[in-house]
Amino acid sequence: MSDPLHISEIFSSIQGEGLLAGRRQLFIRIVGCNLDCRYCDTEHQKVDPCRVETRAGSAVFTRLSQPLALDTVVGIMTDWIAAMPGAHHSVSLTGGEPLLCADILSAWLPELRRLLPIHLETNGTLYLAMEQVIEHIDYISMDIKLPSTAGCQEQLWERHRLFLRAARSRNVSVKVVVSEDTPPGEIRQACGLIASVDPAIPLFLQPLSLSCGSIGISGAHILSLQELASSLLADVRVIPQMHKLLRVL
Repeated sequence: MSDPLHISEIFSSIQGEGLLAGRRQLFIRIVGCNLDCRYCDTEHQKVDPCRVETRAGSAVFTRLSQPLALDTVVGIMTDWIAAMPGAHHSVSLTGGEPLLCADILSAWLPELRRLLPIHLETNGTLYLAMEQVIEHIDYISMDIKLPSTAGCQEQLWERHRLFLRAARSRNVSVKVVVSEDTPPGEIRQACGLIASVDPAIPLFLQPLSLSCGSIGISGAHILSLQELASSLLADVRVIPQMHKLLRVL
């Protein structure tokens, strides 16, 4: 019997970021985070109850008491997959930071993976926790937190490097949020970090989304950062948060 888990919401939507952008996924948003990024728009505190869509993609929610049992989540996923065969590519574990719950996820993931491939969205700092669950993960989307956008007090470069080394055995990609204040030096450092592990790992430059709905970087600056990154890595792409443009969850 696996331990229950605190989950803020379960919903179905389009993945708006990174390598799987445009794919339909089942999202499980886990509460709690070890960072406090300046641009974050997600509530990370434990909440009761958990929001669950009444029907996949409806944006109409019912509420379930916390914490949720594995059987409950498997039941929800099974029903949605049966109702919409072939619609969902994978299940995305997002947060918060899912790897804070690596002990519980090590028991949950084999059961979830029987239903759909597993896509992990992570801030890329908990490399020891990554090693606990990596055998059950298919895709990893990790962040490199740039000081210019994330504003984290701690320098995270070495933790990101160790995480990327731990994740490289899977289909891993890296995302960095960039703004008009992002200097070329940060992009050069991020690219050097990636290249030191594997220069073929894809890098996604994600323009900062402002609370007013606009983008916090000019076209000229994003193109200059892309030009720099592309001179250092084999696969660099620019993708804004597509789910916000589509006005879906």
